[in-house]
Amino acid sequence: MATRLGIAADLASLVALPILTIVRVRASLPNFGRCRSDVPGGRDLHFRRGFDCPVLPDTIHAPISLRSRRPFGRRNCSFRSGANPRQMKTDSNERNVSAELFPFPEGWYFVARRETIEKEKLLQKTWLGERIVVWSNDNGDVCVAVATCPHMGSDLGPEAGGRVRDGCLVCPFHGFEFDASGQCVATPYAPAPRSARLKVFETRDILGLIFAWWSSSGRPPQWDLPEAPPAGSDWCGMEFWSVRFSGHPQETTENSVDLGHLRFVHGYNSVSGVEPVSVDGAWLKSCFDFKRTQTVAGIKVFAYDVSAVTHVHGFGYSYVEVREHNIGMDTRLWVLATPIDGDLVEMTLVSQVRQLLGPKRPIVGMRFLPPRLRTRIMNKIIMAAQKHDVLQDVAIWGRKRYRPRPMLCASDGPIGQYRRYCKQFYPDGQFCNSRAQDRLSVGTEHRPDPRTR
Repeated sequence: MATRLGIAADLASLVALPILTIVRVRASLPNFGRCRSDVPGGRDLHFRRGFDCPVLPDTIHAPISLRSRRPFGRRNCSFRSGANPRQMKTDSNERNVSAELFPFPEGWYFVARRETIEKEKLLQKTWLGERIVVWSNDNGDVCVAVATCPHMGSDLGPEAGGRVRDGCLVCPFHGFEFDASGQCVATPYAPAPRSARLKVFETRDILGLIFAWWSSSGRPPQWDLPEAPPAGSDWCGMEFWSVRFSGHPQETTENSVDLGHLRFVHGYNSVSGVEPVSVDGAWLKSCFDFKRTQTVAGIKVFAYDVSAVTHVHGFGYSYVEVREHNIGMDTRLWVLATPIDGDLVEMTLVSQVRQLLGPKRPIVGMRFLPPRLRTRIMNKIIMAAQKHDVLQDVAIWGRKRYRPRPMLCASDGPIGQYRRYCKQFYPDGQFCNSRAQDRLSVGTEHRPDPRTR
């Protein structure tokens, strides 16, 4: 009888938990209208400057769009005053961080998922100030190229009529064909000119996530991304979510060493650095522990005791290994910040949870669920928590100004060390825009907090 009651309770919780999670996430978002999205199955949702937010009133400053792998549901309402979000200007007495820092630092940046590329055949998007096209051939080789034909300058995107045929991109103007290396290999009426070649970007594939190398000076890759982590069957499928906002990837990545904000902004408890931040070329490693209570619709669901190791590789690739000790759960997260047009940044979150065969502690509502289903549900809960945290950060990133000489306290974390690490990604000395050059500094040195010794 007790077992039957336990199963019944778990089934009720199984129904209630996803509903409560959605309620929690949706309650943290303003009412939005329906917008076009270039993510299959998703949609764009835009904050406007000056919009009131139920959770974070008067904090949303920059245009923001949320992208989800699946829509939150059907909802129809209208925007205010119908203006393009990109036309919404910063108040005259304020200046966003993207106006202070050079907008396109050197490095590897996320482009798209291989699954999306293969499904859409030909993608076009704005990426680090360039209009690019992305496609793959029958061998799985992915090409990321500037969306301009070297012949006579036609746009190669699908909206202009560009298409992929037999693994080659076909120009809509004169029918020139380009293979995945960017070389013109055929024309309809003459031999292919050898000099006709697309401007292409070198790519890397990490578990189906496609990255490309960017350098404002055209330099080849100066460092490489790490090897892909094991893709074993004990890991559940990936969850995806992304948000666009006005900001800069240096500022977003700085959160990996800014331990102080974890307590104040996100409500983490017992936050402590486990070991000093280490830097090796373009790789930065940060390790810290924290505790946190997960509530859904005001109900305490989980009490997390977490150890996190963050691997930062430039501004566009951060990989976080998370160990939750109470349950015995392993999670891995990718935080991928990509500049769009000199103002907007798109941050993509990716999460995976290792299969929970025998949790150390029973999980409310999931004791009798099959391990794979339990793991997928936990992954969705983890992603919901990450969304919530990132939206809290976005509300600050969208309004803040870059301080090249921050007035740090002892417990802030190694901000100065991080700022020095950042300078290598501005090889042309373009760390700051000209109006900020006179205030350039690497910041105040970090001093250990004697209370944590």
